Amino acid sequence: MKGKVSELDNPQGQRVLVVEDEVMIAMLIEDMLAELGHEVVGPAMRLDEAVRLAKEAEIDMAILDVNLGGTVSFPVADVLRERGIPFIFATGYGSKGIADEYRSTITLAKPFEARTMARAFEHVLRAA
Repeated sequence: MKGKVSELDNPQGQRVLVVEDEVMIAMLIEDMLAELGHEVVGPAMRLDEAVRLAKEAEIDMAILDVNLGGTVSFPVADVLRERGIPFIFATGYGSKGIADEYRSTITLAKPFEARTMARAFEHVLRAA
């Protein structure tokens, strides 16, 4: 999940909500985001906490693990969509775990590198 990224790869200074239930993966994502110059919000490891942060926190974008301990994170995605906040999914299950209404959402396959995450965020920020 490592990879050096130049400053040109991604706009810096975004507040990024991290929704991930695996502690080590959350820490790796936090490190990558810090390397990219972003501020981490969370991480949220449970659905209720993630929904609360998605509703209340000042965030510019988000990365959502699809499976949170057997519960899907689509309610978080719904809140982010309503707020107009761009997000990407991260999953080890491939596109099979993505609900039909989110098939067009950028999805990173775990494990991923910082450069891959940076490009995904750059793409969703441009589209937003």
